[in-house]
Amino acid sequence: MVQLRPMATEGDRLEEILSYPMARMYVSGVNERFLTRRYALAEGVTMYERLEREDLDVVEEVAYQLDVAASRVDGSLRMHFSDYLRYTSRMRSKEWKLVNTEVKHGYVLLPQLRFARVLQQALQDKLESELPLPVDETILRALGDDIRELRDRTAIMRERYKAEDFGKVSVDNFPPCMKHFIGMAQAGENLPHSARFALVSFMHHIGLSSEEILNLFAVSPDFDSSKTKYQIDHITGETSGTEYTPPECTTMKSYGICFEPDSLCENPKAKVKHPLSYYRIKNRPLRSRAAPSSRSSGPSERR
Repeated sequence: MVQLRPMATEGDRLEEILSYPMARMYVSGVNERFLTRRYALAEGVTMYERLEREDLDVVEEVAYQLDVAASRVDGSLRMHFSDYLRYTSRMRSKEWKLVNTEVKHGYVLLPQLRFARVLQQALQDKLESELPLPVDETILRALGDDIRELRDRTAIMRERYKAEDFGKVSVDNFPPCMKHFIGMAQAGENLPHSARFALVSFMHHIGLSSEEILNLFAVSPDFDSSKTKYQIDHITGETSGTEYTPPECTTMKSYGICFEPDSLCENPKAKVKHPLSYYRIKNRPLRSRAAPSSRSSGPSERR
């Protein structure tokens, strides 16, 4: 998917044409899901920024290349609702809900910017599904030094966003649901709103700062620093005046965000009814953990 710069020189065009297959070879050579997602995001954002300035004919042609059922009606762009749902399912803002769009005869009518944003997601999904590609051993040997350097840089970038780096907390003692959410965030996946709320409030109550929580979401595809900070400050009570706590386990189950409950979750003697209760029990010394205290403790307690 190559969109050439309109004022590019012949050399610029050749460089841009060659950069696309080279980037795919490097990403395939490293073969790290984290890098693949970051590369797909970068390509998607680049395409989006170009499409927002292109003629509608170009936007429609790009949609065709991405197998998105799209067309123009009275100077406006539209795409079939099935494609719209497929590519907006991970966009959690209410504005992307189908009920908040204009639908006619099975097609969703969109302004150019929003249409380009959906195509960005379509390109990201396409690249993530295609990569890694098989690369000839001769090419891998020729690119060996660069691939090793890129693999090292990828590892460093991954480390920047690992929750273990926070130091204050033991991720090993997190309940399975929170480990799952952190894994999604670190993989660059968008979390459902309910999961994001639960994770932010949980991490706040075990002692992480707003800045540390913000860093966790920095690899999300739709990461917006100011918007995410606003949401975090609201949940933690910085701007709302209310310190929210994570939902109870029964509520998490009803939301469909209770993942892989372990033996402690299902131990009737432990009486784990809340993610924070799980964390407190896991943090107890081994001798007292065998017989969980019957003393009630509110979910807003910190370590």
